Amino acid sequence: MAAKIIDGKALSKKLREQIKKDAEALKSKGINPSLSVIIVGEDPASKTYVKNKRLACEEVGIKSDVYELPESTTSEELLSLVEKLNADESVHGILVQLPLPGHLDEKVVIENIRIDKDVDAFHPQNVGRIMIGDFDFLPCTPAGVMEIIDEAGVEVKGKECVVVGRSNIVGKPQAMLLLHRHGTVTICHSRTKDLKEVTRRAEILVAAVGKAKMITADMVRPGAVVIDVGMNRDENGKLCGDVDFENVKEVASVITPVPGGVGPLTITMLLKNTIKAAELRLSGKA
Repeated sequence: MAAKIIDGKALSKKLREQIKKDAEALKSKGINPSLSVIIVGEDPASKTYVKNKRLACEEVGIKSDVYELPESTTSEELLSLVEKLNADESVHGILVQLPLPGHLDEKVVIENIRIDKDVDAFHPQNVGRIMIGDFDFLPCTPAGVMEIIDEAGVEVKGKECVVVGRSNIVGKPQAMLLLHRHGTVTICHSRTKDLKEVTRRAEILVAAVGKAKMITADMVRPGAVVIDVGMNRDENGKLCGDVDFENVKEVASVITPVPGGVGPLTITMLLKNTIKAAELRLSGKA
């Protein structure tokens, strides 16, 4: 029997309806939720992401300001803008679109964003809070994966969970979130010996490695929940994930497609974090 395919667009739409209500509730209390996005340079993929974020904000009633800076922007100029937004109490979320041009230090920039405005949850302090399970914000993609798991009605507790990929943005926080739900978690990477043997143990398999169709049907345990975070191009230039979708869907019980799976939820989780930042301000905790 073929797997149940989780429609990320439909789930995202449902979540955004709630976010819109939350935004309206804040406005009724005199708080206009606001996100400031900084983009440096002309990277086409980054420009597309920023445009999509702006449109998503408009859809749910979050004020969105985009600061487009030239490629030649110095570190001092960028940090000066971050500082200005940190000090502006009408701004609830600050996001610096990555990657930055090579001459700018991403680590330094992220560390200068106020932690209660760090809606990407990349600041080391917010990362540490995820580690101990006492967090306000979650990184957007792993948070989206957990929404998919919930939507599918999958219980994580006691399950064998395997995350393929160990990035700071997805792999590591994803493992933590599954661990907080009492999953037994293995993190795999390029140096894992006999990857297939490890992935075949997984009842929940999250692929976040950035390699087109790397996870093949023989690497998947029959009946597993397979979540594909990858965004790649195949040999024909067609958008695809890290999972060989057509073949794996015949083995898995639940699977996410690419596009239309995790992707739509990533921006939705950013909206959710922005609302949370505004609520923290309202409650006096920020």
